[in-house]
Amino acid sequence: MAKQDKAAITPTRSDDYPEWYQQVIKASDLAERSPVRGCMVIKPWGYALWENIVRVLDDMFKDTGVRNAYFPLFIPLSFLEREAEHVEGFAKECAVVSHHRLEKGPDGGLIPAGRLTEPLIVRPTSETIIGDSFSKWISSYRDLPLLINQWANVVRWEMRTRMFLRTSEFLWQEGHTAHATEQEAIGRTELMLDVYRRLVEDHLAIPVIKGKKSAAERFPGAVDTMTIEAMMQDRKALQAGTSHFLGQNFARASDIRFQTAEESEAYAWTTSWGLSTRVIGGVIMTHGDDDGIILPPRVASAQVVLMPIVRKDKDRPRVMDYVDRLADALSSKMYNNRAVGVEVDTRDIGGARGWDWIKKGIPLRVEIGPRDIAGDSVFVARRDKPHRDRQSIPRTRFIDTVTDLLEEIQGNLLERARTYRDEHLQDVDDNVAFYDFFTPSDNEHPEIHGGFARAHWCGSPACEEKIKDDLGVTLRCIPLDRPDDKGPCICCDGNSQGRVIFAKAY
Repeated sequence: MAKQDKAAITPTRSDDYPEWYQQVIKASDLAERSPVRGCMVIKPWGYALWENIVRVLDDMFKDTGVRNAYFPLFIPLSFLEREAEHVEGFAKECAVVSHHRLEKGPDGGLIPAGRLTEPLIVRPTSETIIGDSFSKWISSYRDLPLLINQWANVVRWEMRTRMFLRTSEFLWQEGHTAHATEQEAIGRTELMLDVYRRLVEDHLAIPVIKGKKSAAERFPGAVDTMTIEAMMQDRKALQAGTSHFLGQNFARASDIRFQTAEESEAYAWTTSWGLSTRVIGGVIMTHGDDDGIILPPRVASAQVVLMPIVRKDKDRPRVMDYVDRLADALSSKMYNNRAVGVEVDTRDIGGARGWDWIKKGIPLRVEIGPRDIAGDSVFVARRDKPHRDRQSIPRTRFIDTVTDLLEEIQGNLLERARTYRDEHLQDVDDNVAFYDFFTPSDNEHPEIHGGFARAHWCGSPACEEKIKDDLGVTLRCIPLDRPDDKGPCICCDGNSQGRVIFAKAY
């Protein structure tokens, strides 16, 4: 019997999935915990991944006419109070600034001083303060639509945090638009959801389900919230992006009014939409294995690492000249609208060097030694294949086909994730079967359950709440493409107009 390879990450996914996730982040050098409770330091390898996501998404936004701006981190408390449902939804997560300086106290320590006349909220989201600007920028229908996005940080004081997935501070973008008509605003809400769908599926290789949130799960103050939901390898759902139709609620709160073409006065119709560094957690949990993260090539921090093999000093000049010329040739290739990202690792740390890049998830690892140079070839390993699965490829063919290899890896990751999702997405019609579906069968792994259940729901908040209380399961979305499939509610046997997605979630 062949000896089984030891995994690079301890514990493995099957041993302890939550701890595996934390260890992958550490081993891949993506981020680390900060001295500030609930916050993280995103390290260069992780930030490069975020930069690539930002670049792709920013281009998509601009293709739809959106322009970038920036708004203050601090929001007057009175702004949040203008929209009652909004402030209620975020009240327990707000960080509040009440003083503006420090002074020495009686014991010599520093104490807050200079109490503000009005407390400031550290931005949990920006509808209210951006609405204030919109009310000044918009006076006529000619000023509409107004399409604005900002890249920013957000603070939501979370009690239970997990890096990338739920931290007290995180990075995101938030788009805000104002329109002359309801239908135009709804159209923008739908358009931006599809932008998110294209980013997450086409670039992060994570399959998603597009849908609407129930009233209980909507963004505070929104008329409607649309979402993309993805399945992680522990079969939990991750909300990967949301787009909100705000109706005229925030326009009334912020007094965003305009003169119509008929010279009457009307409130604008507004939207907001956001996606955050949470999607990096989604990449880890969708594609990672027991050796670490696997980066989708289209957004990878780099696509190729070259590892020169030099055992004799006399070989070094020849090997490094070959490696440098190969790096230049690969860097001249365009992939996903930018140059192929190439790392050259000359560290003399033996086999640990290869494992370091495996754990970091770089798509292609390439070894070059004197024997390879003699045959004008390179020794290539793909991160989506077992680490021992390597092959010698002629140098010129590797250069010519490197983008094809990267696209093959990209497609393989998406197909693998979609297959896994579909295997654990089931129609459930019986209440007993529904409860069994979400009850772990393995006491050693209480987090692992059935996956996504497509079940009938009557629309009652009481049924939704009972399922949440009993099982810790939430209604993730009402799929946009669900067929007209009437049946009895999974909870109360009342009439249902179609199936919805239930799952445990992050």
